[in-house]
Amino acid sequence: MFLEILISALLVIGGIFGAVGSYGLVKLPDPMTRLHAPTKAATLGVGSVLVASLLWFGFFNEQSSWHELLIILFIFLTAPITGLMIAKSHIHRSWQWHELPKPKPDENWATCAPDREEPEAEHQKALG
Repeated sequence: MFLEILISALLVIGGIFGAVGSYGLVKLPDPMTRLHAPTKAATLGVGSVLVASLLWFGFFNEQSSWHELLIILFIFLTAPITGLMIAKSHIHRSWQWHELPKPKPDENWATCAPDREEPEAEHQKALG
């Protein structure tokens, strides 16, 4: 009885996280804020549903399945890296050097170099 309630609660929590993540992906104003919805809320939602599936197969099925555990590990390892890569590509394509926050003294941004030309200058140079 307790296990069934726990599995049901995990499924409901996963559904709520998934709905909040989907809503944030659609309704948040810019790409950098929209990035947090699927990488945070939806990841927790999918993780919760997979934990519920792992518990159900482990206790109520004749044989347990470890596929869910491997999927959970894969999602929790790849979602932050994917979010980081999307954020870096957004910085490269949309931000100028002077718009970035100032780094600490004697440090620099790994994503954007100070000698990077403005996109208009690069375009004009390419046109000749």
